Amino acid sequence: MTVRPTTLPHDAPISRALGLMRTRGIHEVPVLRRSRLAGMITFEMIARRASRPLDTKVEHLLTLAPLVTPTTAEILLANGLRAAPVVGRKGELLGVVSRTDLVRALPTVPEAGRTRVEEIARAPELIVRENELCRHLFGQIRILESHPLPVVDRKGRLVGAVGVADLGAVLWRPTAPGKRDAGTGRAALDVRVGSIMRSPAVTVPVGTSAAEAALLMTRERVSSVFVVEDGRPPRVLGQVELLGLVVGRSRPARGPARVEDVYVEISGLRGSGDPGLLADIDRLVAGALRRIAREVRPTLLTLHFAPHATHRTSDTTVEGRLHSDAGILYASHTGWNLLAGVATILDDLAAQARRVREERRERGRGSRASRSKVPEEEVAVEDPELERKIRSASGDGPEDEP
Repeated sequence: MTVRPTTLPHDAPISRALGLMRTRGIHEVPVLRRSRLAGMITFEMIARRASRPLDTKVEHLLTLAPLVTPTTAEILLANGLRAAPVVGRKGELLGVVSRTDLVRALPTVPEAGRTRVEEIARAPELIVRENELCRHLFGQIRILESHPLPVVDRKGRLVGAVGVADLGAVLWRPTAPGKRDAGTGRAALDVRVGSIMRSPAVTVPVGTSAAEAALLMTRERVSSVFVVEDGRPPRVLGQVELLGLVVGRSRPARGPARVEDVYVEISGLRGSGDPGLLADIDRLVAGALRRIAREVRPTLLTLHFAPHATHRTSDTTVEGRLHSDAGILYASHTGWNLLAGVATILDDLAAQARRVREERRERGRGSRASRSKVPEEEVAVEDPELERKIRSASGDGPEDEP
């Protein structure tokens, strides 16, 4: 952890918080009331209330961050936080542990040396053009909190990256809160992305190990790198993906495989008009993990939704990665039907896990090779009602089809 972290008193103005974030390169600051932890002030909370005067006290924008336990990586992933406070028995602040602290230690994890960046990198949720206005980025704060976004020129070439810290500089520039920019005289948020982005973007080629990427992030003081390959759009590898290796490695390695031991992360699913979609996805995931656990030992499942920024606005690519004792399995699907896409990639991952077990049998590995394999005709969706929803949405059959 970082000991003696930068802090703020509860009555400090948000202008002071922005100044500290900018000069120290941080995104969260612990706020104290006397010597006790009152909460955390984050850039996200400030940006979501950009119309507030800069002399507003930070105590009005506090978030109650979870306190650190030995499963720190899981806490940061589950809560979408970059940092969490470490407190003593009397509630006094001892330090702050951040994603950056954990990634700095990642090269010592053997799994990071064996994993290639292309195995865990993912498609960015948004690609920004350098001539776009910064105003448009403030609606994407949650994405930016996860990782910086790639910036491309008119020909689609990667020319830089823009992140939360860059937006912090935009908020800091006005001579009066929410008014004019001192340098241009225009509205503070109407500056071009190209004027604040980091250029060139930090990139790694295909074949780089996750350990090498973590070292590069630490050296360049960035929270992500872009995986580049000739002729293909850049993929992003952020601290979240690297920490997934730690979480997957920390899962129980002995005893029977249990679904409740699998850490599941879903990202990119924003603004869905169907409130029951996430519940349906959870049911699909639970059923698939039960099948997969019969073949390999799953430890971490990530589902990432990347909407297409084209005229076909309903299309979304769903990427699934399964960390297991057999390595990392990957599947993807593109289409307008999210539920059908999730079902498809989960079936694909289950099929891959089945093939892994069959290959193990053929090589005679392990003492459990004599166990019977799951029949190929096993039903993929175990919930009849859920299967009807998928069939109906896909146009494969009427709503009342069994």
